[in-house]
Amino acid sequence: MVKSLLRRPLLPLLAVPLLSAPTPLPAQTGGGAPFSVEGRSFGRLQDAVNAIGDGEGTVRIAPGYHRDCAVQTAGRIAFVAAEPGRAIFDGVACEGKAALVLRGAGARVDGLVFQNMRVPDGNGAGIRLETSDLEVLNSLFRSSEEGILTADDPKATLTIDRSTFSGLGRCDRGLSCAHSVYTGIYGKVVVTRTRFEKGSGGHYLKTRAIAVDINDNSFDDTQGRATNYMIDLPSGSVGQITNNLFVQGRDKENYSALVAVAAEERKNPSRGLSIVGNRASLPAGIGRKSVFVADWSGEALAIGANELGVGLTRYEKR
Repeated sequence: MVKSLLRRPLLPLLAVPLLSAPTPLPAQTGGGAPFSVEGRSFGRLQDAVNAIGDGEGTVRIAPGYHRDCAVQTAGRIAFVAAEPGRAIFDGVACEGKAALVLRGAGARVDGLVFQNMRVPDGNGAGIRLETSDLEVLNSLFRSSEEGILTADDPKATLTIDRSTFSGLGRCDRGLSCAHSVYTGIYGKVVVTRTRFEKGSGGHYLKTRAIAVDINDNSFDDTQGRATNYMIDLPSGSVGQITNNLFVQGRDKENYSALVAVAAEERKNPSRGLSIVGNRASLPAGIGRKSVFVADWSGEALAIGANELGVGLTRYEKR
């Protein structure tokens, strides 16, 4: 099963090389400013965001390391890399939260890299989403406490497509755990064609969303350290988990299940949650057992045909 994962076509940003030491702040391209809005140049990301204000616009971000961050409080803003995979936000968090703190009317993030995000409360993220819709495309989150963390917005949707989450999560220092992606009670969370790998604690995808669409992703835990569930729906959820690839690693804090439903509370309905067409396996030769879907919801899930490796039980009611 691990071999089949490695044959899977790589997502675009997996080909992005690890770059050398960061260049001095701010990053420059050909002597120009690193951020632009409709031809206007800005030396700081916050100034570019402020220029859009409560309107709608795109911030283009030049290649390079950017030790900068911004808070969006209004408007609809697209944060777009001029060269996908080469605009890197490195280690600077606004409000002690994230490189991008989003609480405007909506946002899109396309082609950016977020890395080395750490804050005192242990939840340093590439993106902190506090309200409204967000679409994340072609982006890479790595070597941080958290990739994306959200508050609650039951009317909004978070969409993640063709992105990579690598080397994220933690459960140390006596603080609440951090995860590769952790959402509050959002209306819907859509995750497609995305890779999760090399977790360093917590869960890979933890969401309290009312509805989910988790389709055509890979969860490769072979190089994970002290990780937990691959997908955790702690409040329950409806929707679908389909056509994903799961490979559990050897170094687990909790290897009892790959997918968990309503493990903390039954706040959302889960009846009819469709889990079908997935492939999952345990480490070869390890001799342990696990459960593919562990369910605390007390409702009837729609678990169809899934390809499960040796040692995996299809379903367990808890």
